[in-house]
Amino acid sequence: MAAPGIGRAPAREGRRLPTTSSPDDSVFAAADSASGETPGAARLERWQRTYARQLACLDAAAIICAVSIALFMRFGEGVDSSLANGLGRGVTYLTAATVLCALWWVSLAVQRSYDGRIIGGGAEEYRRVFRASAWLWATVAVAAYVTKTDFARGFVAIAFPLGTALLLLSRWWSRKWLTHLRASKDSWSHRVLVVGDADHVSHLVGELRRFPGAGYAVVGVCLPSGGPQSHIADVPVVGSLTTIIPAIDLLGADTIAVTATPGITAPVLRRLAWELEERDVDMILAPALTDVAGPRIHVQPVAGLPLLHVAQPEFSGPRRLVKNTFDAGTAAIAILVLSPLLVVIGAVIKLTDRGPVLFRQTRVGKTGEEFCAYKFRSMVPDAEQRLTDLQLENQGAGLLFKLRDDPRVTRIGRVLRRYSLDELPQLLNVLKGDMSLVGPRPPLPREVAQYPSEMRRRLLVKPGITGLWQVSGRSDLSWDESVRLDLYYVENWSLTSDLIILWRTIRAVRHGSGAY
Repeated sequence: MAAPGIGRAPAREGRRLPTTSSPDDSVFAAADSASGETPGAARLERWQRTYARQLACLDAAAIICAVSIALFMRFGEGVDSSLANGLGRGVTYLTAATVLCALWWVSLAVQRSYDGRIIGGGAEEYRRVFRASAWLWATVAVAAYVTKTDFARGFVAIAFPLGTALLLLSRWWSRKWLTHLRASKDSWSHRVLVVGDADHVSHLVGELRRFPGAGYAVVGVCLPSGGPQSHIADVPVVGSLTTIIPAIDLLGADTIAVTATPGITAPVLRRLAWELEERDVDMILAPALTDVAGPRIHVQPVAGLPLLHVAQPEFSGPRRLVKNTFDAGTAAIAILVLSPLLVVIGAVIKLTDRGPVLFRQTRVGKTGEEFCAYKFRSMVPDAEQRLTDLQLENQGAGLLFKLRDDPRVTRIGRVLRRYSLDELPQLLNVLKGDMSLVGPRPPLPREVAQYPSEMRRRLLVKPGITGLWQVSGRSDLSWDESVRLDLYYVENWSLTSDLIILWRTIRAVRHGSGAY
């Protein structure tokens, strides 16, 4: 049996309501004889429901696994022991655990973690899973306190974190699997028809192609008047504003993306939304606003107008305090755990060429303050003196100096750089408060001296050991792209995004791509 709220909403049924004519009726005139769900919408509903049911089964397995482990770790063979008092008097822990499993699964559905519009989407999906788990166990704790039911704390202490971790892990694995499917065939992606003028359409198509895992495959374009072009960004132009609905039927599209275009008035957009509703086709409005993440965006209806409020970036306050505390605590634990590895790396560096183990370099941190950054030395001791001779061979982007086969890098240094092990001493910079675990790349003073005004916004936060630039290609990125990613992080950071970047860093380091 499917959980409530799994997958996409069922197709709407019913007859078309009569409407009065208006100057905008020509937009939909060609589709007056069409009705019902489109083939694209039916295809979208099939894969979303299939994927959501698979998620529900994996979630159920994760919950049962976590609760079972917690039971046996806490009670061993005594799972038939009963709760001592309160409303649970006489109820065995095995029965209580079974009920908890069902309630946990229902909580995931209530929090709409199977909603077809967020599954496979990343951060928002993870937030809903965590929120469902937190609400369930908070409710259990309050209910146990109010009813004076003595619920084993050891069981809760194991089941809650283990179950939440397994749920998040299964969602992550499922998302990777979905991304793989989307890369191999379009049947697991949204088929998108983009509507707007040539410039806005070209920009939106480019952005959607940069993230194929998001699952938006652009299959056609409708320009305000059709236009003389046959293709825009290699996507066929299939119509104009007067043939949007026939274009949907022609392409089997299940989603329309409407860009900021003067030709699309409020009445046109309203009528289009009505037509799409009858065909169960989703509509996405893509404003001209770019590089602003969801946590800063809030929609507030005012007099029937959905006003898009964009909050200012958060550079101080309680959330920053939480981030700094998390950074310091995680860095301290990492240093303790990795201390044997740090000693081994230091010994190997010292034994190979007798030079210093650490490389110290002045970097620029928050608000332009300079600090001494630490790294394991991966180059010959006189690397800085030999830099001038290599400037003409620079392969770096923008202000960066990079050389893929830099002759100054030692043999052990190449291994350290490939897996970013040379960055580990920067955990000391995090402890000192000069750096963060996640943030923009720490620049050199000579680079900052050449920054244009907009790039100086990178200095509004602490630099990081890792960041969006590292998990998105590292040294293979263009200068403009690395700057854009750093500025995006500065203005849209969150603790959730930090955790995701740290997780993605592990994968980037394991593959060693873009590191030299």
